[in-house]
Amino acid sequence: MTGTLISIGLGLAALAAAIGIGQIGGKAMDAIARQPEAANDIRGNMILAAALVEGAALISMILMFVSA
Repeated sequence: MTGTLISIGLGLAALAAAIGIGQIGGKAMDAIARQPEAANDIRGNMILAAALVEGAALISMILMFVSA
């Protein structure tokens, strides 16, 4: 039973990170389309936000393995 719960948790963590990064990318593309002159600043912030989301997902996955 524990293995099933861990696999469900890992899947949810990966899914949540994928949705979050997709939202970040989509909103960044909308912002760049509205203000092309700010593309470099928006792109930098997008990469930073995506890295933070991915890091949070990775930490949650590691904590799931450790707690099992």
